[in-house]
Amino acid sequence: MDAILADDPEPEDQKTPKGLPFSEASSVLTVLLALLQATSVSTPNSEPSALCPEVESCSKMETILRRIIGLSTHTGQITAGSSLGSFDKIPEDVLLQILSLLEPKDALKMSLVCKSWSSLVSDDRLWVSFLQHQAESWESIFFAETNLRTGHPIQSLSNEIHDLSFMSIYSKRAQVPGSVIIDGGSGYCKFGWSKYSGPSGRSATFLEFGNIESPMYSKQQHFFSTVYKRMQVKPHSHPVVLSMPLIHYDDTESAKASRRQLKEAIYSTLFDLNVPAVCAVNQATLALYAARRTSGIVINIGFQVTSVVPILNGKVMREVGVEVTGIGALKLTGFLKELLLQNNIRFGSLYTVRTLKEELCYVASDYDAELCKNTEASCEVNGEGFFTLSKERFQTGEILFQPRIAGVRTMGLHQAVALCMDHCHDSELSVDDSWFKTVVLSGGSACLPGLAERLEKELQELLPPSIANGVRVLPPPYGTNSAWFGAKLISNLSTFPTHWCVKKKQFRPKSRFNLIW
Repeated sequence: MDAILADDPEPEDQKTPKGLPFSEASSVLTVLLALLQATSVSTPNSEPSALCPEVESCSKMETILRRIIGLSTHTGQITAGSSLGSFDKIPEDVLLQILSLLEPKDALKMSLVCKSWSSLVSDDRLWVSFLQHQAESWESIFFAETNLRTGHPIQSLSNEIHDLSFMSIYSKRAQVPGSVIIDGGSGYCKFGWSKYSGPSGRSATFLEFGNIESPMYSKQQHFFSTVYKRMQVKPHSHPVVLSMPLIHYDDTESAKASRRQLKEAIYSTLFDLNVPAVCAVNQATLALYAARRTSGIVINIGFQVTSVVPILNGKVMREVGVEVTGIGALKLTGFLKELLLQNNIRFGSLYTVRTLKEELCYVASDYDAELCKNTEASCEVNGEGFFTLSKERFQTGEILFQPRIAGVRTMGLHQAVALCMDHCHDSELSVDDSWFKTVVLSGGSACLPGLAERLEKELQELLPPSIANGVRVLPPPYGTNSAWFGAKLISNLSTFPTHWCVKKKQFRPKSRFNLIW
């Protein structure tokens, strides 16, 4: 509550109505100003009227307000009974709409007037309204606060939702410190502030830092130090939310040891940089959260490979099996490069090829039918002029489904997903046998137009009806930044500091001597 009442600088675009200086003299005056703005007001012996520009003094406004609610104001103090005065005649939902026009801290001051106002201000509907006007979407806030509050492992709150206090949630979210978010993909790294609308920086990870999935302490230190310098922030000043790479997919003891070694190297590096708290979640789970799901299958088209990851209640089900295909973003770009050279289309660098892939390529619904169509299209690449592509536009993405076209011996994407679903179905891990039927795409190359529709079509044809029924494939919820936004969702949770973060004093690596320096 103190966080809500804290005096924040008024936004520049916040306009005060003409003639009414805002002061601390009366919270009631503030809420009644909102009433006058929202409704027509009748005063004794007067015609109904809306808020008039000529009401230019606070004393005139006070006179009108005394007649409306029967309250007395004396030297800035308000005296009131236990009722809402004449407001008792106004429906509660109307009063809540009026209160919702205020700033939350101004609405909260109304609770100091009397018990009736306090009860009204505590109504969850009011604080839901305030949350709905946050920069983050209400759907995302509601999903996070009702599904992710407990941290890992996720526990269902379906029977406790009615007990949640959104007034308390609003207050706690206001106190959550801003965090640094780092999505360290093997191809590209995105970083920025949790309070911003999106990542503020991006680096070509592989070209600049090499393999950041290596547990080498020196490599991790160089990577994180560089990110903090580019953000121009001291590591000790803010928590960090980090997306962990999807590596060592098996459930074997050696794979577990490798994942643990990488995690310990990352935590040791960050705590040696004096980061106060660390939250690390794998990229696939973050992408699933960004899609407002806690269970499903995430297809992450990474830099070098594509992984098909089953997730139940926020946990990667490695015992079910993570499928991996040998087609990643680098292979897609390389195959387009070969097609361009075969057709005598000259380009300056691999950057140009990647740009053409992002701007012109798509996935055909029916590959054979698309070959008979005129699919020519053009785009301009800065510094190199216009490029015109035809069949190359859909031949590039087709290797996800027919890797043999690119000379790669691996499963097609639809086959890998179908195999994963079959394993999920047979595992009987949940009473809900549809938990794996939502498929979420993730990664830059997963943004190819038509990919979600084509994959869903292929799965419907490949799977038995008992499994295929209800399968949905969702495109990346935030484009190339899905994992980053999943991390943002966690970082703004009301329970983020207590349920998601590990502090330095809580971190106990098995042995620092096991780290690779």
